[in-house]
Amino acid sequence: MAGHVYIMANRRNGTLYTGVTSDLAQRVFEHKNGLTPGFASRHGCRRLVWYEEHFDIRDAITREKTIKRWPRRWKIELIEAMNPDWNELYQGSW
Repeated sequence: MAGHVYIMANRRNGTLYTGVTSDLAQRVFEHKNGLTPGFASRHGCRRLVWYEEHFDIRDAITREKTIKRWPRRWKIELIEAMNPDWNELYQGSW
């Protein structure tokens, strides 16, 4: 089963949430509509600013755990390498 690692933000250089999922479209929909209780909901992380696809969900989980341990600056550099303007990357469906 494939998986995605993703980062949601509340605004440019704002609060970041790193997650992993096997269904990115569904998970982003849940974040955008406040259907996921916890950190991301409390901090308004509703903008998909970075994601990465993996062919195996286990690799995605490993990558998520690695990124979560990174300093904030590295996460920002990762986002800006893909999305320098911090645009919303989710356009409704994939």
